[in-house]
Amino acid sequence: MIDAAIAEDQTFNDPTTAALVPPQIRGVGILRAKAAGVLAGVEVGMAVFRRVEPELELDALMADGATLAPGDDIARVAGPAGGILRAERIALNFMQRMSGIASLTNRYVRAIEGSRSRIVDTRKTAPGHRYLDKYSDNHIEANRFREMGLRQVIELALERASHTIRVEVEVETLEDAQEALDAGAHIIMLDNMPVEMMREAMGFIGDQAVVEASGGINFNTVRDVASTGVHLISIGELTHSPPALDISLDLEFE
Repeated sequence: MIDAAIAEDQTFNDPTTAALVPPQIRGVGILRAKAAGVLAGVEVGMAVFRRVEPELELDALMADGATLAPGDDIARVAGPAGGILRAERIALNFMQRMSGIASLTNRYVRAIEGSRSRIVDTRKTAPGHRYLDKYSDNHIEANRFREMGLRQVIELALERASHTIRVEVEVETLEDAQEALDAGAHIIMLDNMPVEMMREAMGFIGDQAVVEASGGINFNTVRDVASTGVHLISIGELTHSPPALDISLDLEFE
């Protein structure tokens, strides 16, 4: 991913840096938070600088998961100034996106404190970024296989899947939820169900399968969804439209 980002940015074809920053000029750059949030992507950012300019001295001052306040120094980069400038935008792109996801996730987690539900993400990721954005489960959508019979599809998936794979079934009705449960699905996703219908589904599913609520859930509704007792709440916003966390690089020439 880093090499692809470097190629896309045409990092080594930067005429401005080549013209204005001779190779012998050195500098010190500080990666600094400009907004409050949760830090993620430090090692990825450092790897970008290392890949673009191996001579750089890198010092991460904070670790992933740290709580950021405006003005916090995140990392120090020292060495050839041209290398720092060429790597800056790519490193910041990774760190701002990853920290934005971490910060938004933290807000949702705090919103359901005291419930048994856990916040999870979805497959709605940026192209090429899924490895950094999330990990996926095996997933069956009931509506796509209705002609074959939902129970038959689930049983076939369970038969053919590795023992390490969990079979998840997406349902929109209580009838499909019951059928998925009877067929032995490991995870039942309640998709776009009203809260009261979720509550009814939990009444007969209980802890016989992991239940995930999904579809249009936001800060205004997440607490009500958690009150139904579902095990997981998936939030598409976490990966399809997270606000980037503002992080800058301040560079001083030596």
